[in-house]
Amino acid sequence: MTSDVLLVTGGAGFIGSNFVRLCLSGEYPGLQRLINLDKLTYAGNLDSLADCLKDPRHVFVQGDIGDGPLVTRLLAEHRPRAIINFAAESHVDRSIDGPAAFVETNVVGTFRLLEAARRYWVELPEPERSAFRFLHVSTDEVYGSLGPEGKFTETTPYAPNSPYSASKAASDHFARAYHHTYGLPVLITNCSNNYGPYQFPEKLIPLMILNALEGKPLPVYGDGQQIRDWLFVEDHCRAIILVLLRGRPGEVYNIGGNCERANLDVVRTICALVDELRPGLPHAPCSSLITFVKDRPGHDRRYAIDAGKIQRELGWRPQEDFSSGMRRTVAWYFDNLPWVERITSGKYQRQRLGLLDST
Repeated sequence: MTSDVLLVTGGAGFIGSNFVRLCLSGEYPGLQRLINLDKLTYAGNLDSLADCLKDPRHVFVQGDIGDGPLVTRLLAEHRPRAIINFAAESHVDRSIDGPAAFVETNVVGTFRLLEAARRYWVELPEPERSAFRFLHVSTDEVYGSLGPEGKFTETTPYAPNSPYSASKAASDHFARAYHHTYGLPVLITNCSNNYGPYQFPEKLIPLMILNALEGKPLPVYGDGQQIRDWLFVEDHCRAIILVLLRGRPGEVYNIGGNCERANLDVVRTICALVDELRPGLPHAPCSSLITFVKDRPGHDRRYAIDAGKIQRELGWRPQEDFSSGMRRTVAWYFDNLPWVERITSGKYQRQRLGLLDST
C-alpha cells in the first residue's frame, strides 16, 4: 500500500467531483493515484469530471458501493491509504417520493462498504494498518431542526425528519459502530448546505439560477423563511482533506460556512446577480418571477452548524463568504450551460419533486 492512494466513492457527483478535482490539483499533498468509484446515477455524471479524465492519476470505475466483490477487488488491486465515502442519494424531495433507494444506497451500501473496508484493514501489515482511514461524509440534516437560537454541535442528538436524513443518520451510526466495535479508524464529517459548481439543478441554488436566466417561475416553498447555513463546496472539500490528513479516528467534525440565510433571501440574492450579470433580460427584474408554493412535507425550519471544533483542532476556515461564493456560482452556471443541457436532457426537467400526492 502506498500512503498517497485514495479510493473515493461517489466521485462523479456534486461534492465528490469537486473533491476529486481539488485533490488532483495539488490540494492533497503527494497524491499518486485516485480511484473514483461511482454508480453514475442521474446526479453522477462524467461530464463533471471532464478535466480529470485524462489525468493518469485518476482511475474511474463505474460501480456500486454495495457491490462487495467489486470493492474488495479494488482494495486488493490499488491498496489505498484511505476510503472517502461521498456515495449517497442526497435529495430530500426525492426521498419523499421514493425512500427505498435511499435505504439501499445510504444504509445498505454504506454497511457493505464498511464491511469490505474492515476485511481489507485487518489484513494490512503495519505501518499501513495504523495509517489507514475511512472517512464517511454526512450532513447536518441528521440533527433535525433548530429553533431560532443555537447551533448543531458534534454532540447534538440525532433527530432526522425526512427519509433522506434518516438514511444518513443510520449510515453515520453504522460508521461509528464499526469504529467502536471493530476498531476501524473511522472519521465522520457532517456538513451544512453546499453550493457551487457542478451541482445537479434539482437543488435550490442551481434551479433558481437557471430558471431566473430563462424567465421561468422561481418556486419558493412555504413562506421562504426556512434558514440554512450555506457552505461553498470547495471550502467543504478542503475541510475533508484536513480531516483525512489530521483528524483523530473515532471523531466527528462538523463543517459549516457560518452563513445563515433564509431561502427567500438566497433567491433574492440570485435574482440580483442574474440581473447584474445578464443585463437586459426581457423578464427583468428576476425577483418578479418569485412564486410561493406549497411547502415541503415535514420541512425543517432552521439548520446552523457550530464549526468551532474543526477550526480549533485543525485550523480550517472557509475561504469564500456568501457574496463571493454566490457570484462564483452564478457565473459558473452561465459559463457552463452546455454542461447543464447535457445532464438534464433525460427524465428530470426541473419539475417539482417531493409532493406526497405525486405519482
